[in-house]
Amino acid sequence: MMKSTGIVRKVDELGRIVLPIEIRKTLDLDKRDAVEIFIEDDKIILKKYFPACIFCGNANGVSYYKGKLICPECLDALRHMVQ
Repeated sequence: MMKSTGIVRKVDELGRIVLPIEIRKTLDLDKRDAVEIFIEDDKIILKKYFPACIFCGNANGVSYYKGKLICPECLDALRHMVQ
């Protein structure tokens, strides 16, 4: 469900918008935090980015393998597939 904030911002000449402090506080966004961008129909959805496993989406204990994030459970499952 979408909730209207009543806040309107213009896109600047470089394509940027400023997220109001109230929204940044609500979403716990700090300076330099990554934001993931989604498009759904005619909507742009912004979500605070949390690195997660490419297979299951788990964000706990992930590590990089050949540039991809993988959690310990999926890594263990892959090891058992190879044996």
